[in-house]
Amino acid sequence: MSRIGKMPIRIPEGCAVDIEGSRITVSGPKGTLSREIHREMIVEKDEENGVVLVRRPSDSREHRSLHGLTRSLIANMVEGVSQGFVKNLEIHGVGYRANLQGENLEMNLGFSHPVIIKPPEGIRFELVTPTRIRIHGIDKQKVGQVAANIRSLRKPDPYKGKGVRYAGEYIRRKAGKSTG
Repeated sequence: MSRIGKMPIRIPEGCAVDIEGSRITVSGPKGTLSREIHREMIVEKDEENGVVLVRRPSDSREHRSLHGLTRSLIANMVEGVSQGFVKNLEIHGVGYRANLQGENLEMNLGFSHPVIIKPPEGIRFELVTPTRIRIHGIDKQKVGQVAANIRSLRKPDPYKGKGVRYAGEYIRRKAGKSTG
């Protein structure tokens, strides 16, 4: 039995889960998320205990792999609409910084031009300092993808450590040229 898959998903106060066939819709104080899950997975809502349970129809390899995945996807939807997700980015380098222009994020990353990033729907940028960016959203996958796209604009350099990195990310440094 999948350790993750068999754990019940608690539905917090103010959140609602609707199951219509293979479509799961979760709504809460921060918004609404909807997702199509694999049609063979069995998702049940226990109204008395306020939990959602995911079961698999058989012990086949495919069903075992989908069991934990389905439970994690639904749990992330519940967490997203109740609390939301945040990714923190840091900018390192002389002259590298970010500004907010309305909702858009303008970044100076050593190119000949500033890079302007428009937030996708459901994503919000926050500037803590000119070198620290917070990305907020209710969809975990979308928040992570936007953070990865911003990081890919100027990946951290292993020689000088310049670039955009996740908060707390360790960059393995390399030695430069040796004279000899």
